[in-house]
Amino acid sequence: MRIGKCIASLVASFALVCGFSISAAAAEAAGEVVLATTTSVRDSGLLDVLLPPFQKQTQIEVKVIAVGSGAALRMARDGNADLVLAHAPEPEEALVKEGFALDRRALAENFFVIAGPPEDPARVREAKSAADAIARIFAAGAPFASRGDDSGTHQRERALLTAAGLPPEATGPGVLRTGSGMGPTLQVAGEKRAYVLTDEGTFRALRARIGLVALSGRDPALRNVYSVLRVAPGKFAPGRIRAENATRLADHLLSAASREAIAGFGATPDEGPLFVPLAAAPAP
Repeated sequence: MRIGKCIASLVASFALVCGFSISAAAAEAAGEVVLATTTSVRDSGLLDVLLPPFQKQTQIEVKVIAVGSGAALRMARDGNADLVLAHAPEPEEALVKEGFALDRRALAENFFVIAGPPEDPARVREAKSAADAIARIFAAGAPFASRGDDSGTHQRERALLTAAGLPPEATGPGVLRTGSGMGPTLQVAGEKRAYVLTDEGTFRALRARIGLVALSGRDPALRNVYSVLRVAPGKFAPGRIRAENATRLADHLLSAASREAIAGFGATPDEGPLFVPLAAAPAP
C-alpha cells in the first residue's frame, strides 16, 4: 500500500515539476477536442457530414461551440478552444501573426448572398455591385436584418456599408439587429420581409422555409473563405490546449476524403454544392 502511495505521489510531483495540467492531459487522453466554429457550417449541416467519420475512426469526441467568427477567434485567444473554423480573414491573420494560432489553412469557400423578398422594393437586382446593392437598400429605407454579433458575416456587412459610403454599423428605423446566428437571423428576415446578408450555404439550406430569394451576383467583394486554425499550445499553460487532437481533427477536415464530401454537399441538378473545397493550402 505504501509503495502504491509513493508511486502516486511521485507521478503527481513529476507532473507538477514538468508543468503539466493533469486535468487537461486527462481530457486529451479521454479523447476530446473543442472546435469553435462559425454558425454557418453548423446551420448548413456541413458539420453533420464531416465530423461523424472522424469521431468514429478516432473515438475522439468533438465538442462543437458554434458562435460568430469573432467569438470563435476570441475563444482561441483565451485558450478556450483547440481548433477554430471561421470565415473572418483579417482577424484570423492577426491571430496567426500574434502567435495565438499555429497556422491558417483554407478549407472551403462560397459566396455571401444579399437576399430579400421576391418583389425587391429596393431594386437590388439592378445593382452594379454589392456595395451598390447595400446603398439601394438603405436609400429606400427597406427593412434590413443584421446579425450584429461580430461574426464573419457581420464583419463583411460592415465592410460593404463602408464601401457604400455609409456608417459601418447598420442604423436606421428599418434595421433589425438580431445578435444571433445565421439561421435565426434568416428566419427574422423571412418573417419581416427584410433584406439580409447571408452566407450562401445557410441561405440555400433554409430558403424554402423563409421565402426570400438571392438578389446579388458573384461579386468578388462577396467571396467567402472558410479556414481552419490550430490554437498555439505555447501561449498557454502546458496541457491546456489539446494540440495533438486538434491536429488530428484539422488533418481530417483538410483531407482528400473531406474535400470530396464537401464537393458533393448540398449539390442539386440545377446548382453546385453549398461549399467549394479548397486545397488545404495557406488561406488567401
